Amino acid sequence: MKKGFTLVEIMIVVAIIALLAAIAIPNLLTARKTANDTAAKANVRTIMTELETEAARTGTYALTNTTAQSNYCGQTKNGYTYNCTVTNTSYNISASCPTGSAICTTGTYYCTEGGNCNF
Repeated sequence: MKKGFTLVEIMIVVAIIALLAAIAIPNLLTARKTANDTAAKANVRTIMTELETEAARTGTYALTNTTAQSNYCGQTKNGYTYNCTVTNTSYNISASCPTGSAICTTGTYYCTEGGNCNF
């Protein structure tokens, strides 16, 4: 009696693994995109909170960089490009994902002075 697997048995196992991978991989990619979208919203809101806190403390939006501004403004992270425009009386913070990106949802999240956000 020979030990081992037949070619048919091995092919069935490979087919089952391929089927499971075909189901799992799209779900993992969707989860990654959702996580990046949530992170972008949180990052924009963090910068907004720092600016609003500065305005409550000093009566003006800070023209110096806050920690979050230094970490995100003018940079691209997880597919999102962060842009920040801050003056004494206003600000506009945005996180934009380019069309056709596989790692984030196409579009822009932004906040303006007074905590007005579009999420």
